Amino acid sequence: MMTDLTKMTVAAARDALRAGEVTSAELTEACLTAIDAADALGAFVHKTPEIARERAAAADARLKAGDAPDLCGIPMGIKDLFCTRGVPSQAASRILEGFRPEYESTVSQQLQDAGAVMLGKLNMDEFAMGSSNETSVYGNAVNPWRRGNDDAALTPGGSSGGSASAVAADLCLAATGTDTGGSIRQPAAFTGITGIKPTYGRCSRWGIVAFASSLDQAGPMTKDVRDAAIVLRAMCGHDPKDSTSADLAVPDFEAALTGDIKGKTIGIPREYRMDGMPAEIEKLWSDGADMLRDAGAKIVDISLPHTKYALPAYYVIAPAEASSNLARYDGVRYGRRAKLSQGDGITEMYEKTRAEGFGPEVQRRVMVGTYVLSAGFYDAYYNRARKVRTLIKRDFEQAFDQGVDAILTPATPSAAFPLGMEMDDPVQMYLNDVFTVTVNLAGLPGISVPAGTDKDGLPLGLQLIGRPWEEGDLLNTAYALERAAGFVAKPGKWW
Repeated sequence: MMTDLTKMTVAAARDALRAGEVTSAELTEACLTAIDAADALGAFVHKTPEIARERAAAADARLKAGDAPDLCGIPMGIKDLFCTRGVPSQAASRILEGFRPEYESTVSQQLQDAGAVMLGKLNMDEFAMGSSNETSVYGNAVNPWRRGNDDAALTPGGSSGGSASAVAADLCLAATGTDTGGSIRQPAAFTGITGIKPTYGRCSRWGIVAFASSLDQAGPMTKDVRDAAIVLRAMCGHDPKDSTSADLAVPDFEAALTGDIKGKTIGIPREYRMDGMPAEIEKLWSDGADMLRDAGAKIVDISLPHTKYALPAYYVIAPAEASSNLARYDGVRYGRRAKLSQGDGITEMYEKTRAEGFGPEVQRRVMVGTYVLSAGFYDAYYNRARKVRTLIKRDFEQAFDQGVDAILTPATPSAAFPLGMEMDDPVQMYLNDVFTVTVNLAGLPGISVPAGTDKDGLPLGLQLIGRPWEEGDLLNTAYALERAAGFVAKPGKWW
């Protein structure tokens, strides 16, 4: 019997399961035990051990029969934004308390069909709005990493903070995340794991609670690049239930991982050199460029001139779409309704339900969104932001037209910061997304790969941005970077 089953990668577990060296039931029990011992991390918010054991048994039967896809028997965590049949799916909000959907999101259904084992639902920022997992009705998710000997609790990033924490702490072999402005890539960077946001339209959004429909995209959060390729393939595919889902064949992303990037051109955008960028991030970035150059790629400077408008455009478009998407939470059809007083009418019911049900960050974004869509301000804000978005998309298209295969940037402007640090200043918090939002605005694939540590031993990530629909090529470049960086650090266990 192998020790430390939960520390296995998806690829290693797949091979061990097929060789009969371990069963899915054993792997699953090891994860369930680890989860029960890790409540201090706040990662798993709805545990589903009965479902996990049932699916593990079914996976073992499939493995015995010799009919087993890559993910058969692999224990995973599912972000609380994905609707899962009969299991609380709250988007970390009080307003969805008691909601147990009668249907399964397309992505979680595809993982289930591939034989993956659901261990439970993972913590996140409320309605995926946040960069630190501090806006959750369940309380904070906590980063398994600590600074040196300092035991201050650090953020795992957001909004997919529970997913990042669970994968980094070896509570599950992989997890689903969603990314609207960096919510897969930033937490992956903060916790020393890999996270990829695919091209917009590559994964179905059906059954995923919507934040900003033109930006949201699901993706995997994994221990390394090979695992990201394996899990991403199972999550992708055309879905007639999602009008924005692309009708394109899904390649075998793992087969693309040759590690050979000779002759590839990697762009370094000069606009991403921000004032006041920590020296450690600057150094990591230039080291990353050197690693790719040593692997045979050509490194070129590029310009993405509209980068400076990305954050303001994002924080107009995303809240505008959120205010429209969240209008359906009214206390009538599902979720939690406020207690009403004698004489209250429908208006009072809406007001009280939403005031109680939505946390302050969600309220803030709904108000911003409603404001920028209102009659006198629509052109001044929303339409201008849409035009800026088009210009940002064009910047990337021009770079790719000039022969650039991928773009290298930092993933985050810092390492993980202490919980509670930036909560009182929303703008400070929004600056966490400075390197990631452009990718969502342009609909491109982006991946965060752990590439080094800061002076306190905390992980730092680099981001690679790829051409649309070329996730295989992007993953291969990430694989070359991962091999060169040789990041193997793990958090010391304190929980």
